[in-house]
Amino acid sequence: MRIAIVSDIHGNLPALEAVIANINAAKPDLVINLGDLVSGPLWPKETLQLLQSLNWPTIRGNCDRAVGAHPAEKLGASDRFAYDRLSVDERQWLRDLPLTHQVSKRVFACHGTPDDDDTYLLERVEGQYLVTAPREIILQKLGKITTPLVLCGHSHIPQFIQVADGRFVLNVGSVGLPAHDARNVAEHVYFSESGTPHAKYALVTVRDSGGFNVQQRCVDYDFNAAVAKAAEAGRADWVQGLKTGAMT
Repeated sequence: MRIAIVSDIHGNLPALEAVIANINAAKPDLVINLGDLVSGPLWPKETLQLLQSLNWPTIRGNCDRAVGAHPAEKLGASDRFAYDRLSVDERQWLRDLPLTHQVSKRVFACHGTPDDDDTYLLERVEGQYLVTAPREIILQKLGKITTPLVLCGHSHIPQFIQVADGRFVLNVGSVGLPAHDARNVAEHVYFSESGTPHAKYALVTVRDSGGFNVQQRCVDYDFNAAVAKAAEAGRADWVQGLKTGAMT
């Protein structure tokens, strides 16, 4: 079985369209969406409607939860931008998405960790940056989940790590936001940087004989269109992240 996995689209419609074209050329058996669909000063409504038409199995990310369930006045700028442009029914659709998805007996999917959509599975904060956490900490965060492969997103940083004998965790990176500044978000004091402006996703082949082949893909797209949209909304932080994949 070949699975395409996307995550953290954040309303970036041209990035999503480029990834869809790349996925269609690859012809996987299944596409999984790990959440954070619309939050950001780009194209939240258009992105949501496209994703609804595709009907991929989709997990609710922390930003989807906020946009779908939190009072508008308590939302940060990116979540509020999306909230204001979605209908009541669209926000309800986000709110009703599942927290996790058991893809198969060998593959489990979540947004952050299996128990918390707002906790990083593979990373921890060190200084102003996200860095890879020790394997024993990752195993603790996995809790009762013992499938050979766990899929996650949330940090926007692509990584594929063996955490124990025959057990792996894959962070597929972000389709729509390659770097962001979380220092202005409550309790967050760091940058997340993937290093390039490309739209990122992953392809996994689940081998019948056991094990996995993993491709972490970086897809070129017209990121200047997204940069211009973020600039129109007065979001210099998004302009920087979208244009360079870095915040410094």
